[in-house]
Amino acid sequence: MKNEYSLMELIRNGISYIVTKCFYRKARLIRLPFYIRGKKKIMYGEKFTTGYGCRLEAFDIKGEETTKINIGYNCRIGDHVHIAAGEQVFIGDNCLLASKIYISDIAHGNYSDSAFASNPNTPPNERELTTSPVRIGKNVWIGDNVCVLPGVTIGDGCVIGANAVVNKDIPKNSIAVGVPAKVVKFFDVEKQIWKNK
Repeated sequence: MKNEYSLMELIRNGISYIVTKCFYRKARLIRLPFYIRGKKKIMYGEKFTTGYGCRLEAFDIKGEETTKINIGYNCRIGDHVHIAAGEQVFIGDNCLLASKIYISDIAHGNYSDSAFASNPNTPPNERELTTSPVRIGKNVWIGDNVCVLPGVTIGDGCVIGANAVVNKDIPKNSIAVGVPAKVVKFFDVEKQIWKNK
């Protein structure tokens, strides 16, 4: 696909390219504005590309000095993608993320049926933060406005349809859509075709 940019877009990309090569050397292109918090705890592979207004945040919730966000080789994320990690968000190689996606391993509070559950009378910002790692396999395509919640694993080769809310694991080579996301197709490896579930 040939991209034809306007003059203003070429200038913006040129400035972003210079900043990328000065501060994010392994990346292909980091489009500005780009918001990053906890840079030392964020790793990305070569050819990493972002759209405009992306936000990566790595928090020290448990005081661990480990990598919190790990993005693989040749990953491309669209405009206004927000990734937040307190424990770990892992994204495999060759993933393509559309725009306005939210991925986080953090929740404000515990909403289980245990004695440790958060009290609704406590303001949400004062509730204890909880974490559960998120893992996204390689060759995954995630559509616009998708929300990936804590504790989720998305297998290799998956497609997540636009506007989905992923609150449970999605097996490899599946297409999942909806709120909450449900598998509607899977790839038959023997026949090399997509089949309805």
